[in-house]
Amino acid sequence: MTRFSYNHLTVLISDIVLLSISWCFCYLLRFNFSISPHVMELALRDFVFILLIKILFFFYYDIYAGMWRYSSFEDLLKIIKASCFSSFFIAFLIYCAYGFVGFSRSVFILDCLLTILLISTSRFSIRFFYQYLWNDLDAGKNPNIWRSFRYSGCRNTRNLLIIGAGDFGEKIYREIQNNAGLKYQVVGFVDDSRDKIGKRIHGIPVFGPLEETNHIVEKLKVKELLIAIASISSRQMRRIVSYCGEIGIPFKILPGMSELIGGRINIKAIRDVNYYDLLGRELIRLEENTIGGLIENKVILVSGAGGSIGSELCRQVCRFKPSVVVLYEQAESPLYEIELELKKTFPYIKIFPMLADIRCSRQLTFVFNRFRPQVVFHAAAYKHVPMLESNPSEAVINNIIGTRNIVEVSKRFSIDRFVFISTDKAVRPVNIMGASKRAAELIIQGQPGPCQTRFMIVRFGNVIGSVGSVVPLFKKQIEAGGPVTVTHPDVIRYFMTIPEACQLVLQAGAMGKGGEIFLLDMGTPIKIDDLARDLISFYGLVPDIDIKVIYTGLRPGEKLYEELITEGEEVMPTRHKKIMILRGRACNQNMLNGNIDELERYACEQNAEKIRDKLKEVVPEFKNGNYENQECPESIHFEPLAADIDWIQQKIPSSVN
Repeated sequence: MTRFSYNHLTVLISDIVLLSISWCFCYLLRFNFSISPHVMELALRDFVFILLIKILFFFYYDIYAGMWRYSSFEDLLKIIKASCFSSFFIAFLIYCAYGFVGFSRSVFILDCLLTILLISTSRFSIRFFYQYLWNDLDAGKNPNIWRSFRYSGCRNTRNLLIIGAGDFGEKIYREIQNNAGLKYQVVGFVDDSRDKIGKRIHGIPVFGPLEETNHIVEKLKVKELLIAIASISSRQMRRIVSYCGEIGIPFKILPGMSELIGGRINIKAIRDVNYYDLLGRELIRLEENTIGGLIENKVILVSGAGGSIGSELCRQVCRFKPSVVVLYEQAESPLYEIELELKKTFPYIKIFPMLADIRCSRQLTFVFNRFRPQVVFHAAAYKHVPMLESNPSEAVINNIIGTRNIVEVSKRFSIDRFVFISTDKAVRPVNIMGASKRAAELIIQGQPGPCQTRFMIVRFGNVIGSVGSVVPLFKKQIEAGGPVTVTHPDVIRYFMTIPEACQLVLQAGAMGKGGEIFLLDMGTPIKIDDLARDLISFYGLVPDIDIKVIYTGLRPGEKLYEELITEGEEVMPTRHKKIMILRGRACNQNMLNGNIDELERYACEQNAEKIRDKLKEVVPEFKNGNYENQECPESIHFEPLAADIDWIQQKIPSSVN
């Protein structure tokens, strides 16, 4: 039921007046403004009854539920339906009562058309008033109504040029027009499409191509640019950013739909362009129903909940309405921060922070016994390569023993699904961190099946923007005046954004049947040297002139190229185009456990040399050192791999899981 207010009452009275005018005027039109007293008597006899029916139909179609300052095409459709059906119903009742004796049938058609015209005009007049006049009148800056209309948008505003004349551009234009607090005046759109150039959107011209932007900026005295394109490749984005940078005025971006969860365009989402935008990611389409079945009304535990991946996993998990989320984290401050954020954003979900360590089986048992989780996302791990090279015992205790602990407790409490977050550094590892993660993978793969708990692994590469990643480091170096340090000019990495990685983790977790290694599509490779130089350019500086780029050499345990597939693993497609399955070889779990027991003993003894030797037994492909002269194997190289996967997905039906 619509809650009535003073404004609703005003509009209702206005509608009664307009409906009265419509009914009288349709008779004047029908009889050429010469109405006999008999016809006038018939017209007025049932007028109140007719008016009441029309108003009831207006209520039935929620004509009074809308905010008329935002009247839209949907509101117009409601007015048309209410008017047509009410006129038909009135005609039917009069036919039943009088058989149309003395009534002209064309009167009902004219009345219907006039009702639609008058009511819709009144609604859109309200929108026109608020959109073009109210902002100025309310501010008291322009008391003259005509002058206010003529110069609406010119009051202390900055001329804005929108790059992109698609749906994104049109929606952001409407948001700007409807937001009284903004100081922007959209003066044009820019687009490369020949079909759009020369056209108009809401009366605003579309210019193009992009190469003409500089001339357009000068001609229209543009003060700021806004990139509003829904889906764009990294090459196209680099091209746009390059042109915007040459013009020399501020430019911002409207994030893609993967950032705007739910697809709602909001003016608050506009921000400065950053390096993530150059990754050229397309919108990730999640199977909402499948993930909902995994998470909704379930008890979810996330280990490492305060980390970059763990905290984002918690945010993504909460979107699907679990009953309880247990935040398992050993670091106090990050745990406190993610707890506050989740409780504020998702007040209807029970959030329990647990300050505990996966290295302690007793703590794990207590938490699992208390909350009885149904799904576990295991994201807790030490990940910094140089740090773990210096402290191999910690890599063993946390990454390997910690994983075994949480796996054993999960089996004991018969959880439904266990998703382990792994890394590309576990493939043919050359460092302690990678070897420890590969050993943890073997623990997961070695679980006997079938069993009640479904264990699965998700493996992906670098997550851009995570704590300790290269982008924050480069930014600090640039802000300090340089130099920017790159280990090697030929180092190549694949990057994902944190939300993208976590969304795909949820998708893979929902799809898994147990025993799989899920491989995420990492997109386009990025040269770290290019990344550093792009970031320097973002700051308006020139690489090697304003900011030096120096090469420090590969660190111990660092590769030129990371890999995602190790020997003996077979790539298979899934129904999701961004997720593949790797089928690997099972290992002897008894032998593995014996080796891990020895690793644990050496870690307690702080015996780094024996840890390395034993890791080579556990992970035969482990070669501690660096890959200064590494050649990317042809069978493993990312680009051929991506092409092979495309070919496989074309040949195998999409129903394969």
